[in-house]
Amino acid sequence: MYRKTDRNQLMLEEFNMPFGGKLDAENRWVKMAKLMPWEMIEDMYAEKFKSERPDGRPAYPARIAFGAIFIKEYENLTDERTVENIAENPYMQYFLGLHEFRTEPLFDPSLMVYFRKRIPAEDITKVNEELYRRMKAAKKEDDDKNDKNSGSDTSDGDNGENEKPSVGESSKNEGVIKVDATCAPSDIRYPQDLSLLNECRENTEKIIAYIWAKAGLLQGHMTDYSRKKAHKAYMKIAKQRKPRHDKMRKAIGEQLEYLRKNQHKIAELLCITGWDILSERQIQRLDVIGRIYEQQKEMYDNRTNKCEDRIISVRQPFVRVMVRGKAGKKYEFGQKLEFSVVDGFTFIERQEWDPYNESTGLIDCIERYHARTGVYPKAVQVDQIYRTKENRAFCKKHGIRISGIPLGRPKKDEIEAHKERAYKDSCERNEVESKNGISKRRYGLDLIMAYLDETAKTEAALNVLAMNMAHCLRRLLRAYQYICALLEYGFVLICSSEIF
Repeated sequence: MYRKTDRNQLMLEEFNMPFGGKLDAENRWVKMAKLMPWEMIEDMYAEKFKSERPDGRPAYPARIAFGAIFIKEYENLTDERTVENIAENPYMQYFLGLHEFRTEPLFDPSLMVYFRKRIPAEDITKVNEELYRRMKAAKKEDDDKNDKNSGSDTSDGDNGENEKPSVGESSKNEGVIKVDATCAPSDIRYPQDLSLLNECRENTEKIIAYIWAKAGLLQGHMTDYSRKKAHKAYMKIAKQRKPRHDKMRKAIGEQLEYLRKNQHKIAELLCITGWDILSERQIQRLDVIGRIYEQQKEMYDNRTNKCEDRIISVRQPFVRVMVRGKAGKKYEFGQKLEFSVVDGFTFIERQEWDPYNESTGLIDCIERYHARTGVYPKAVQVDQIYRTKENRAFCKKHGIRISGIPLGRPKKDEIEAHKERAYKDSCERNEVESKNGISKRRYGLDLIMAYLDETAKTEAALNVLAMNMAHCLRRLLRAYQYICALLEYGFVLICSSEIF
């Protein structure tokens, strides 16, 4: 059950401080509280609750749930440290919508997982779009006010001939979009076939011991082999720095045989006890182990290292190998993200676990830009992999200039111009590369700690939202500094009371 709260923004003077004083209006959390679209967030959050029983326990407000996971990503904290920081910081509590400062923790850190489950990555994307829309609207309002103050507004006899067309009516291309792909690595051990099979063997041994205890069996052996010898055989190869290929293959074959025997033993025990004795999590784990065994057996028999939808982690079976070819990182293991940067604002255009060719999503990215702004961009700045014939044809059809040297034999007087334009595009495109680096070094996109499929995607989307929120704060600061400079040098054409 969910009960909607008062949507009116709490005034700074109304926030009760037990030790006296009042909050600073220039604090970043106070400003972010004004920028965040809380009404939209609460409407999306309330839809996740189907129960309307009046006697049910009310869920935590959307502002607390969303605000907590946002604080975690903005400050790059763990769940436990997030709860601690909220209990210590009155500005964070104001951001969460509280009316007074509380020293005790608001909730248990384990609830952060459920908050991320109830706020999927799709909802984060909608919040990101709304934040961009509000930023553009505020910028347009400021530009109109500056034009009016500078005396450049249209006269009364203009008859509207110079009015700007509304969104969706303009055919003129505007703006530049920069696109690039990156990988958000997950928190998994570096995958190796031998260690993966050993982990599967240990998991099946624990499940056998669990069923054995529940069934009350007192005679016989739990496994058809010596668990001590199986572990010793694995450690003998795992401790070697560079084991020989024949020894590694022999060790993999042994682990496969141990795993086969365990699967057979579990099937025998479940015929006696029934499947009801296992929890849902144990059943899912057995299903994952069964798929890993089939894949590893197929690769072992065919003497290959490739198979379709290869599982590289028992705990996170959805994680796939991303062949990146970067310096020091030939492979990465996590979700693949496609970023687009418009006016310094970052959007996630594509987010998948399976590897894909980034060039296939450029047209959809441009169409989303058109739906967002009402016009197609003037230029698209991308790297070589995006410059396919299909993408070039689409850009030519809609009057969009794609970065890079055009195809065909250029005229002699155009060669230098094309090279200069391509170099300039390459330099300007560094902005999207910097966004990738900032999201990883500052906001934690370099290592996603969430273990579930949906929560890992939510965490990655929140990283981008936190980066965009910081961008909005910087724009506000620049606007404030610009007004202060005008006031200092006497170039303001209107009185200060109209500005503030």
